[in-house]
Amino acid sequence: MTNIFEYAPAPESRAIVDIKPSYGLFINGEFVDGHGTSFKTINPATEEVLAEVAEASDADVDEAVRAARRAYTRVWSRMSGAERAKYLYRIARIIQERGRELAVLESIDNGKPIKESRDVDIPVVAAHFFYYAGWADKLEHSGYGSTPLGVAGQVIPWNFPLLMLAWKIAPALACGNTVVLKPAETTPLTALLFAEICQQADLPPGVVNIVTGAGDTGRAIVAHPDVDKVAFTGSTEVGKAIARAVAGTEKKVTLELGGKAANIVFDDAPLDQAIEGIVNGIFFNQGHVCCAGSRLLVQESVADEVMTRLKRRMSTLRVGDPLDKNTDVGAINSAEQLAKIRELSQIGEDEGAERWSTPCDLPSKGFWFEPTVFTGVSQAHRIAREEIFGPVLSVLTFRTPSEAVEKANNTPFGLSAGVWTDKGSRILSMANKLRAGVVWANTFNKFDPTSPFGGYKESGYGREGGRHGLEAYLKGADA
Repeated sequence: MTNIFEYAPAPESRAIVDIKPSYGLFINGEFVDGHGTSFKTINPATEEVLAEVAEASDADVDEAVRAARRAYTRVWSRMSGAERAKYLYRIARIIQERGRELAVLESIDNGKPIKESRDVDIPVVAAHFFYYAGWADKLEHSGYGSTPLGVAGQVIPWNFPLLMLAWKIAPALACGNTVVLKPAETTPLTALLFAEICQQADLPPGVVNIVTGAGDTGRAIVAHPDVDKVAFTGSTEVGKAIARAVAGTEKKVTLELGGKAANIVFDDAPLDQAIEGIVNGIFFNQGHVCCAGSRLLVQESVADEVMTRLKRRMSTLRVGDPLDKNTDVGAINSAEQLAKIRELSQIGEDEGAERWSTPCDLPSKGFWFEPTVFTGVSQAHRIAREEIFGPVLSVLTFRTPSEAVEKANNTPFGLSAGVWTDKGSRILSMANKLRAGVVWANTFNKFDPTSPFGGYKESGYGREGGRHGLEAYLKGADA
């Protein structure tokens, strides 16, 4: 939906998805009602109520953990790696076979454009299960031992519901652990569909358990005395609370938290390519990305040209129906997140930064925010320091590489960064100086199951993906 071009609508059909009126919890291989209340999950693009979902109580979490412990002790940890791999391969193939169904459901429940869920999320989800299936019978070569921890309690966010599930569950199962996972309360539906896939794959009961709910459910999982490993992706605030909760216990923990990534453009960068990288870095998934390139650092000599090109490119972005294949930017995930984005954007204006937003007509229903860029931003501005987690870009300038490094590292976060330059030596130099877990060179937001991902400082600790992602689910070579 843009004032520049007219596009014929190309909506994906919802008919492939069967959304049930209500969902229970997935415990010990079966869907059960649970002992708690329920909550509604809605379509953020239309505010339509999609389903009533069970909210797990402490008793439900305890039942799920006990089911996971039984499955671990009696079945999964005793199974050979080659046998476990067969289940992971089977799950990966079913995900591919049901990819269109999963993509449509993800876009309906989350608000992200169908072309992202279809072309990025679901293929990478399947790739993670394929990749870790390959590790299941080779753990002795990982360098981290081959002894599983036991029961893993996992809590995932709403920005990449199925992808974060894959990042957590695939390595855990490959290593011989069993799982109790809680999806975000605003995006539970693809996790519940994944539970059906576990049934379809004949995964032994109790190996994967899905308990839905809000913060109290997550806290019950983290605090449960029979959980051996906690994995969390989400806000730094909650991550700190989890770290405090497990302090003094023997639980192994990985935390992938917030970010405020610097996307650094030098004057010798391929600017057309850099503009696409900037757009992908901040407007992909509505900016709902922990590693989003939300701070653009541009060398002064090309700053004006970059901004001219960037605004022209932003004017072509299509904002609208997530199920329309033409859509570039979908709906904000929730009313709560939209309010936060609006609040911080207003603060940016009040602090003196200059705001420019894409000229577009936003739908009357749902939660929407137009792609926005702030110029004249200083390091002191809150929009340069705080994670907005939306389609909002802050632009700062620099003169020298050392100034770029100083500004890029002047943040409590350290999840990712991007460097755009024609000089390979500069890329290597910058990568060694930037305090970020991932540094992309002349690209941004590229993910692969073979590559580890994680942060420094308040962006958390531990790594997910690649061989390094096995470490968090094994007892170690000396155990």
